[in-house]
Amino acid sequence: MAPTSQQLLGRIGERLALEHYQRRGFVLLGRNKHTRSGELDLVVCDAATIVFVEVKTRLAGGLDPLFSITPRKVRRMRIVAAEWLAAHPNHPHRPELRLDAVGVVIDARGRLVALDQLEAIG
Repeated sequence: MAPTSQQLLGRIGERLALEHYQRRGFVLLGRNKHTRSGELDLVVCDAATIVFVEVKTRLAGGLDPLFSITPRKVRRMRIVAAEWLAAHPNHPHRPELRLDAVGVVIDARGRLVALDQLEAIG
């Protein structure tokens, strides 16, 4: 089954968000990781922190993608992150854990218009 336009849009946003974290020195631990309670878009780490990232992508001219990060979504992210940690006991251990949200806006040609990162959302 071919991916939908929303899925393709999401993949572009996740790629751009990952590139953003990699430029900042983070390493990818997981992408689109499913647990019993949901999915983690990205799991990245640097020397001090493991970051669980929710990526929201929209086309230019629409609502701010970060508007969809609700308190309920943050609670779900905490649960999914805890499940991921329990399922991966050999993950790199870091002194800090963090939940981030990244809003990505692209134009009709798939070019980046804006990328906003919110650190420690929950």
